[in-house]
Amino acid sequence: MKLNYKRTILVGFAFFLILAFWQAYETIVPLMLVNKFGLSQTASGVIMALDNVLAIFLLPLFGSLSDKTNSKFGKRTPYIIVGTIVAIAAFIGLTFADNAQLAQLSIMNNPEQFHAQLYEDNTEILNAEKEASYDNSVAEKYSVQDYAAYINYNKPYGELDADQKASLKQWFISLNAETDEQAGAHNLYYYDYGNKIYYTSLEGLDEEAAASAIKYNAYQNLVVVASSNFAWTQTVKNPVPLICFVVILLIVLLAMATFRSPAVALMPDVTIKPLRSQGNAIINLMGTFGGMLVLVLGMVFGTGNVKNQTASFTGYVIAVCVIMAIGLTLFLAFVREKKWAAEMEQTSKELGIDTEADEIEDLVDSDVKESSKGNGTGIKELIKNDKGKFISLILILLSVALWYTGYNAASSKYSLYATNILHKDYNLTLLIAQGAAIVAYLPAGALAAKIGRKKSILAGVALLTCAFFSVAFCTAKTPTIVLNIVFALGEIGWATINVNSFPMVVELAKGNDVGKYTGYYYTASMAAQIITPILSGAIMDLFGGMQPLFFYSTIFIGLSFVTMLFVKHGDNLRLKEEKEQSLAQNEAE
Repeated sequence: MKLNYKRTILVGFAFFLILAFWQAYETIVPLMLVNKFGLSQTASGVIMALDNVLAIFLLPLFGSLSDKTNSKFGKRTPYIIVGTIVAIAAFIGLTFADNAQLAQLSIMNNPEQFHAQLYEDNTEILNAEKEASYDNSVAEKYSVQDYAAYINYNKPYGELDADQKASLKQWFISLNAETDEQAGAHNLYYYDYGNKIYYTSLEGLDEEAAASAIKYNAYQNLVVVASSNFAWTQTVKNPVPLICFVVILLIVLLAMATFRSPAVALMPDVTIKPLRSQGNAIINLMGTFGGMLVLVLGMVFGTGNVKNQTASFTGYVIAVCVIMAIGLTLFLAFVREKKWAAEMEQTSKELGIDTEADEIEDLVDSDVKESSKGNGTGIKELIKNDKGKFISLILILLSVALWYTGYNAASSKYSLYATNILHKDYNLTLLIAQGAAIVAYLPAGALAAKIGRKKSILAGVALLTCAFFSVAFCTAKTPTIVLNIVFALGEIGWATINVNSFPMVVELAKGNDVGKYTGYYYTASMAAQIITPILSGAIMDLFGGMQPLFFYSTIFIGLSFVTMLFVKHGDNLRLKEEKEQSLAQNEAE
């Protein structure tokens, strides 16, 4: 038996166009919602969670409907065709709603003029020092002028003389410069939360004063927040673009949900069971390639450039949709679903492979499969028959929920974080990170074969935790290469986690319950991905900025290390030990 790589690659074009879409969606939609419509992190988190809410209900529905479909194109292909075409049309339409909002923000395209207006309008912004310093004695809100005056002169705007006011205005306008050097030394400032004093430099301070000072970025705390507030005031004045945006976004998400399950199910339909693990690897590589291609497009169109955050994304989205259309065209031109599915059935019969029963040959050793025959093992049965395995299942699922809570918060907000705080192009960083993940997939599986899945996952969690903790301390002055290395290491950790966690869950299933345990796994991950954009957004709003994002992610991923420590079942090495003990016992008898 040998996998037909050409056929699998062609089938993989369906997954290719899916991940191409999601890569674009997860990077530019948060930028639109926060930077252009002025939504809070909590509100944008609610919208970003919509796809996962819909997925819980629609993925099983359309997966089941496609099982029962019998068209001349096959079971899955009709859903892929219709879903992709509608998604492409709606995705392009989404940018028109975005452009309508941009028309209300036209002044933002002239940064110097816009910042001058923000300054003269005396925009009120949340004081970041209030929560970050644990000092509730400072005002909850400052005007831009007062906040800037405190940073530079440690007194309110009203107490400045005419020369100081003129100098302050020019300083504020200069904050839009692309680099700290261009913006001047005052781009970074410090707040001594012990003495409640602002400093523009730590030079001349004693060690105690310097140690109690928290470093801030003036652009992020003044310009970014004031710009978002301005965008929100324009949205309130005319909410039609936002309403249209949300309606079209729902159409996009519904279209994508109609064919995600059918596209994933197509590979098993045309591949015999013993080769599905290899086929799954090819499908995932095709998807990753689609995502990486979109990141390259992002670099070409400059979607991660700070200067382009109030520019139109229409050209970029059209380019992404062309990539999706090419993927669909190649899929339709070469994939023969009904013919290939019939050939798979025939080959399976010739080899004596059951095509109906839900076996676990692709996920566990054949000896485990033999020992797992018998009654089903749902949650109730597992509690009754093996409390130890039930506890391990709960701990694994809790771990899944925790690390998805941490990882998804960072991944869904990283484009905003990179643009508004790090002043970096997120496309290159994510491209390098995905490349590192591809390289890590096979070694992660080999590592598990040697040291076990549990230890491999713990190593991956530790690596991801350290990576995100490091990012929390990165600033606009952090060299890009350092950020790229840290994210690459984090993605290696994430790949190690993903390769080994799902098999641990289905390892606990018996008989025909693999599908049921798969449902447990995806329920845990989806629930986390629904909650975390909203929860992380609320925390960032509470603290008045995005600084807590990677601390939030670090905490949740770190907690998953603790829960995984207590897992005692589902490991491949443990199953090997149990088998050897069973054989020894049989020989003794």
